Amino acid sequence: MAAAPAVDMAAPGLRRRLACFVYEGVLLFGVVMVAGLIWGVATRQQHALVGTAGLQAFTFAVLGTYFVFLWSHGGQTLAMQTWHIRLVTHDGQPVGWWRALCRFLVAWLWFMPALVTLWWSGLKSGPPIFAALLAGVLGYAALAWLHPQRQFWHDAVCGTRLINWKPARKP
Repeated sequence: MAAAPAVDMAAPGLRRRLACFVYEGVLLFGVVMVAGLIWGVATRQQHALVGTAGLQAFTFAVLGTYFVFLWSHGGQTLAMQTWHIRLVTHDGQPVGWWRALCRFLVAWLWFMPALVTLWWSGLKSGPPIFAALLAGVLGYAALAWLHPQRQFWHDAVCGTRLINWKPARKP
């Protein structure tokens, strides 16, 4: 019989959560590429600039499905499993699909200030986009230091929290 997993309701360190965030981005690169391939084949897209709004909506739906399903069925994405982080409700219970969907939508606050700034300024080249997104993400992550339990603000809004989670050891 396997031992029960170790539960630590404290938030993982900010560096570890950001490392998980970066690793999640690497994994999502593949998910987005497959979604783009499926979209391109299904719509017979022959030019990259044709149908971009539909592709963006489809990709958003694929990402939403990915996160909502994994958060509501075990509380972890692959990156979260790697970094021993789990998503639970504020009282430590598993997250339902409605709360997971809320978290997915509200988590876009990570990117919105940077995206609005880029849209407003009209900047379209790579380095300013990267700099704006990096500054926005780091600024949003730093706001966790203002939360009493060091949680991200989208977690506070949605009644969720990230916790340390070590899987049960096999005998």
